[in-house]
Amino acid sequence: MSRLRIIRAFFLLICVVLLATGCSSVDPWVKPYERDRLADPIMSFDRDPVSNGYINHVYEAREGARGASGSSGGGCGCN
Repeated sequence: MSRLRIIRAFFLLICVVLLATGCSSVDPWVKPYERDRLADPIMSFDRDPVSNGYINHVYEAREGARGASGSSGGGCGCN
C-alpha cells in the first residue's frame, strides 16, 4: 500500500507542477501594438463621455469638501 501512496503523491505533484506552469506565459496577452484598441472610446462604459465629464466636474466641485471622489480643494468649484 505504501508504494501506491508514493505513486499517487508523485502523480499529484506532477499534476500540480504542470497546472502551475500552464498559468504562466512568456508573451503578454495584450501586445504593445494592440493596446490602442483597449483605449478605444467604444470600450468606455459611458454613452456620452463629454456629458459624463461635465457631470463628474460638477460632482467633484459640489462634494470636494467631503472628498467623495478623491478630488482636492473646497466645494467652491475653483479647483
